Amino acid sequence: TVAAFDTFRFVIKGSLAGAAVYMAYDQGLLGSGTQGAEALRKAQAALPPAIQEWTSYLGWEVRAAQLPPTPKFDFSPSDSWNKGVQTVMSALSVAPTRACEYTVEGWNYVKDLVK
Repeated sequence: TVAAFDTFRFVIKGSLAGAAVYMAYDQGLLGSGTQGAEALRKAQAALPPAIQEWTSYLGWEVRAAQLPPTPKFDFSPSDSWNKGVQTVMSALSVAPTRACEYTVEGWNYVKDLVK
C-alpha cells in the first residue's frame, strides 16, 4: 500500500505541476517579453479586487486603509530578457580569446613547474 500511496502522490504532484505550466502558458507568461509584461499588468489590476472578494467571502472586515498598497513593479521582462541575451552573446563572443589566453597561461605555468 505504500507504493500505491507514493504513486498517488506522484500523480497529484505531476498534475499540479502540469496545471501550473498550462496556466503560465495560457496567460502568456511563456511567450515574448511583451506578452509577459501584459500578463504582469493584468495581474496587478486584478489583485486588489480579488483580495476584497476573498475577505468578504471569509467574513473578514477589511477597510481600504488596512490593506497595504499593491506593490508597483518597475520591471520590464523584455528589457531583462534582452540584457540577458546580450550578456550571454558577449560572453560567447570572447570565449575563444579567453580560452586561448588561459591555455597559454596554463602552459607557461606547467613549463615553469617542470624547470
